[in-house]
Amino acid sequence: MATIFLILSFVSFMFLLHKVFPDLIQKKNKKKRALGPTTLPVIGNLHMLGSLPHRTLQSLAKRYGPITSLRLGQVPAVVVSSPEAAELFLKTHDVTFASRPKSQFSVFIFFGTSGMATSEYGPYRRNMRKLCILRLLSSSKVQSFGPLRRKELGLLVTSLRKAAAARVVVDLSEVVKKLVEDMNHMMVLGGIT
Repeated sequence: MATIFLILSFVSFMFLLHKVFPDLIQKKNKKKRALGPTTLPVIGNLHMLGSLPHRTLQSLAKRYGPITSLRLGQVPAVVVSSPEAAELFLKTHDVTFASRPKSQFSVFIFFGTSGMATSEYGPYRRNMRKLCILRLLSSSKVQSFGPLRRKELGLLVTSLRKAAAARVVVDLSEVVKKLVEDMNHMMVLGGIT
């Protein structure tokens, strides 16, 4: 009970502090940002989303315009809710918004954002994408693994028939997960069985 009281008093104190002295909690950025609702110190605008976030975003778009600025926790976000503004973001200025934001996770896990999904937009990412499409995901490459898939599915069906005959309970999601994992390993490692 005392913990709940402490949490509620802390949240109300931070809210009042934010309302009275907004410059202490939030540094004013010199860049012009899109209009949006005021944010709370730690959670940003997450408290506003509710159980139907699409409806909340629609009402925010009616109030603040087609481009709305939000903070989802500590992460700034821009919500675009008109086709014209979306065309500006996705078609006219697509190169500006094509890169993904850097995060500490991607820096450590993907060796300085050198993975295809986490790299910045540029020649490296274009070449990686081209390589993956032409060499890994082409229809001829996918068809070359057809016999492997048929063999593994045949083995799966046989094992399921044996389990059904023996009246053994089988966790199908676990079996399918293992099948996909095994097939991926065989495809990557050259069909080793």
